[in-house]
Amino acid sequence: MGLPSQTTMAKKDIHPKYYPKAQVRCACGNTFTVGSTKEFIEVEICSRCHPFYSGKDKILDTMGRVEKFRKRLAKKEELKKKSRKK
Repeated sequence: MGLPSQTTMAKKDIHPKYYPKAQVRCACGNTFTVGSTKEFIEVEICSRCHPFYSGKDKILDTMGRVEKFRKRLAKKEELKKKSRKK
């Protein structure tokens, strides 16, 4: 079996317009350029302000939930240590 003599092309007039220099604006104020089907994109978080990439841990503590979790975690660790000693 050989290759078809005619190359197959994508259908015309069904694809969205592509913007090779689409602007992205983050809530932190950072802007950068990407290729997209939208000309302008707004995002809430980017690599500049994301805690994983920036190295800054931001924990939003809602009604002390983080502290409650840390207390429960500490209790579990104590129980593990006590059960190992026995």
